[in-house]
Amino acid sequence: MEHEEVIAMVKEMGLPFAYDHFAEGESPNPPFICFLYPNSHNFSADGLVYHKANALHLELYTDLKEPKTEEQVEAVLDTHGIYYDKSEVWIDSENLYEILYRMEV
Repeated sequence: MEHEEVIAMVKEMGLPFAYDHFAEGESPNPPFICFLYPNSHNFSADGLVYHKANALHLELYTDLKEPKTEEQVEAVLDTHGIYYDKSEVWIDSENLYEILYRMEV
């Protein structure tokens, strides 16, 4: 999946979003999404990259636990046939939940 396709998919989720982070002071009210490509999991053959696969992290931030918002995000991922793992953490310093979706594109 190309970067433009990832952006189009994230737009379908209907939430404000940014790559990696919002600029200082420009973060919208939750819920919102940040996404990034933290690394790659390329497959090699004969010493060359045979198949490229980027890890994609999609971070959903909410101030309250919002199962309906998570379902909204997951429905888009499911529609695109993307396998993902999900984890959750409370960020005390930000007073936000981070729901992290990890996948490869």
